[in-house]
Amino acid sequence: MAAKRKSRQKDKSMSMMLGNIKAETVLRSVPNPDWRPDRDGVRAFPRNITAAVNIRESSISAMLANDAITASQHAAAEKFRTLFETMGASGAKGIDTTREFVDGGTFPEPIGDEAIDAGKKLARAYDALVPSHGLYAWRLVGYICGEGRTIRELTETRRQRDTMADNLRMYLDTLAAHWGYATVPPPK
Repeated sequence: MAAKRKSRQKDKSMSMMLGNIKAETVLRSVPNPDWRPDRDGVRAFPRNITAAVNIRESSISAMLANDAITASQHAAAEKFRTLFETMGASGAKGIDTTREFVDGGTFPEPIGDEAIDAGKKLARAYDALVPSHGLYAWRLVGYICGEGRTIRELTETRRQRDTMADNLRMYLDTLAAHWGYATVPPPK
């Protein structure tokens, strides 16, 4: 039985070594980076293209590859991750007060406009998620989507993993509705 499962997985994905990191890729339809609205309908520049995607890149990518989440949930998780990283998830950088600046030079901003905008968008997402689901929802989405942790490392038993995955799907549905990725708002 295990041999059948492995053969099905090999048909579905390709494994390759990139340095010391094992990548597992699947072919997915992704947005074309060369597409622009003025090229809409031009056959040479389709809106979506097929590309090899590493499903081990994040736990959310792995969940999408295993059909554990929908495309709208994945889009919401990726938006959360992008905003989280833009806001400075790696940590705020301090100002070097010992550095001398040349006349006419600009003083570097410790927080950029993109980070401030990302923080405002995350604050609105917080306001959409926490009142209906509580602070645990925000923390779970932050751990899984923002920090890239896996459900397995946050839980001990199978029952806890299943419950956490169900909760994560519900929270991602809320964020997908908030950001306009879901066609139907989730039930309350």
